[in-house]
Amino acid sequence: MSKQDGSSRQVTTGPVDDSATPILHVDMDAFFVSVELLSRPDLRGKPVLVGGTAGRGVVSAASYEARRFGVNSAMPMSIALQRCPNAVVLRGDYASYSRYSKRVMEIFGEITPLVEPLSIDEAFLDVSGARRLHGSPAEIAWTIRERVRAETGLTCSIGVAATKYVAKVASSRAKPDGMLVVPAADTVAFLHPLPVSALWGVGRVTEESLRRLGLRTVGDVAAMPHDALERAVGPALAARLGRLANGIDPRDVHTTRAEKSIGHENTFLHDLTDPDEIRRELLRLSNNVAVRLRKAGLLGRTVTLKLRYGDFRTVTRSRTLSEPTDVARRIYDEASDALAELVGHGERVRLIGVRAEHLRPSGGGAMLWDPDEEWRDAERTIDEVTAKFGTGAVRPATLVRPGGERRSERPRPGTDPDDDDAAAAAAGWGW
Repeated sequence: MSKQDGSSRQVTTGPVDDSATPILHVDMDAFFVSVELLSRPDLRGKPVLVGGTAGRGVVSAASYEARRFGVNSAMPMSIALQRCPNAVVLRGDYASYSRYSKRVMEIFGEITPLVEPLSIDEAFLDVSGARRLHGSPAEIAWTIRERVRAETGLTCSIGVAATKYVAKVASSRAKPDGMLVVPAADTVAFLHPLPVSALWGVGRVTEESLRRLGLRTVGDVAAMPHDALERAVGPALAARLGRLANGIDPRDVHTTRAEKSIGHENTFLHDLTDPDEIRRELLRLSNNVAVRLRKAGLLGRTVTLKLRYGDFRTVTRSRTLSEPTDVARRIYDEASDALAELVGHGERVRLIGVRAEHLRPSGGGAMLWDPDEEWRDAERTIDEVTAKFGTGAVRPATLVRPGGERRSERPRPGTDPDDDDAAAAAAGWGW
């Protein structure tokens, strides 16, 4: 059964002590599906999936009716339809999702300036300074839910707590269309009965390791001697899990998020074996990464290539540059060198990804000698043409297919395995 099918919903219905709970986590309910249902009300109450159906299409989002059949985001569509054969599949309208996301974030910003977007459909809010105008944290959460519903037709779930971690757990327990306040004094009592998978950083592998030690709940982890926990999962993760299991999370709400990496990846409908086709795809991905770097005013010091073979083996290779770059040609050259080490004759490639890491702002003193100067000037000229005439107006000749056909793909961010709406991935929030 899906982890977020609403079957374990827990909400606050009466008066509660929210005096020390200034952190809100707001999460839109089945966001992609909910936006689609605004124009397809006839599908309400039915199992609905958003995603691709051709070849290796995956589920981007699932309605709660579909989740009850065990369907989750990021699941292959073929498996989803085996589990829920009566599901209605919609391809998705990402421009519409972005439009609704922008309006929702504007509502948050009208309540408090301390908004930290996490993805297209969720954010943390610190409402410490909003109490005089808008009331207590619980009252503010109620106001946000009512405004989102009235102004967009969508629903959201909100967790209210003393820390970001507990607020996020609370919002997931309140789904769909609910609010859960965890009083600061009740934090440990709230957390300890939850399964270990509720701890940030506990994926399937770590969960299995903890279960082998007999640790099934958050409370079990909190009671575990630290040295024994350290031997099981390592010092860094043990320290973090120990803190979280006791509700300790000192992180503040940050209104800006520093990009840690920028990347694009693509899973192919059919495995690629043609070296020219593989390198053409590599160039396209490198170009898209460089464009995003320049738009963000960033340079990347490390280029990482990700490959998944036809047998699902996945490997990565990273190369550190002597000087950081935002030039597609440099990114492609480094990724291409790494590719030569990984792909032999006849090797079947299922997925290719390119990522720039160790980012820094592009401002600052210029290098005495810039080996990429000519390429950089050419690519910035292309940026200017694109801004004036639209995406695809100019691009490397290698990327133009016979007949003028052009390929496109979306950024592929990392997803949160505990979040069924993590397929906000497909909406372009980094890889």
